[in-house]
Amino acid sequence: MASLVSRGGMDRPPVSWCTTPVARRRSAPPQSDKPYLRAARTEQSSVDGSRFPFTIPAFADGIDLTFDTKVTMFVGENGSGKSTLLEAIAVCCGFNPEGGNRNHHYERHEDVPALARALRLSWLPKVTSGFFLRAESFFNFASYLDAIGSQDAYGVKSLHGQSHGESFLALFTNRFTHGIYILDEPEAALSPQRQLAFLKIIHDLERSGRAQFIIATHSPILMSYPGSTIYSLDGNAIQCITAAESDHVRLTRDFLNAPERYFRRLFAPE
Repeated sequence: MASLVSRGGMDRPPVSWCTTPVARRRSAPPQSDKPYLRAARTEQSSVDGSRFPFTIPAFADGIDLTFDTKVTMFVGENGSGKSTLLEAIAVCCGFNPEGGNRNHHYERHEDVPALARALRLSWLPKVTSGFFLRAESFFNFASYLDAIGSQDAYGVKSLHGQSHGESFLALFTNRFTHGIYILDEPEAALSPQRQLAFLKIIHDLERSGRAQFIIATHSPILMSYPGSTIYSLDGNAIQCITAAESDHVRLTRDFLNAPERYFRRLFAPE
């Protein structure tokens, strides 16, 4: 995937593959007790089972997701396709594939991800505000803010001047106000206590009627958010499950209840 640093912020990611054009005026979306993004579906003619990402078992027959709640979790093992799906949705929303919102143009990707080209989003109403967080590229995003002198908008000091967890919470607290928030493993930098603080942020924004969250996570704490929809990408199709049915939750619970049982098996001689 080719990328180049934009000059003067003039480069823009291509939008011809988005379902709707980028709006020129960006205002706060109306309050709603329903999600803004209602569905994400692939065009069957674009699904080629012999090519990535449709070689991922969960995507082999295409994608047909509905968003009935304002908080949705994607869960599954490493390699199950969570981040691939999340990135495709973010790109179709017009967000920078490396993270940020529609105003952040620190990198341009010439190659639109194959899944984004195949994906079609359904909105009611369409929103343009929000943020795409990639834990793995957050360092680059923080460097971009320092370079353009916008770090003050994210708290009292540079994101690089804080711990990883503090910088994540500074972003959530100072810049999450209204729109759609697409977050790839936000727990990566958060202690269990900070994850609980993050759940409070999600709750307050969801209850305001102006925010929707789509989150890829391994965290049993985040999966336990009340009223959220959980989609598992483990297996040959994307399935809706409960937190209690998640392998992550079950394994964590069973391990904490009897760690010595796991140690006996893990550390046994070959």
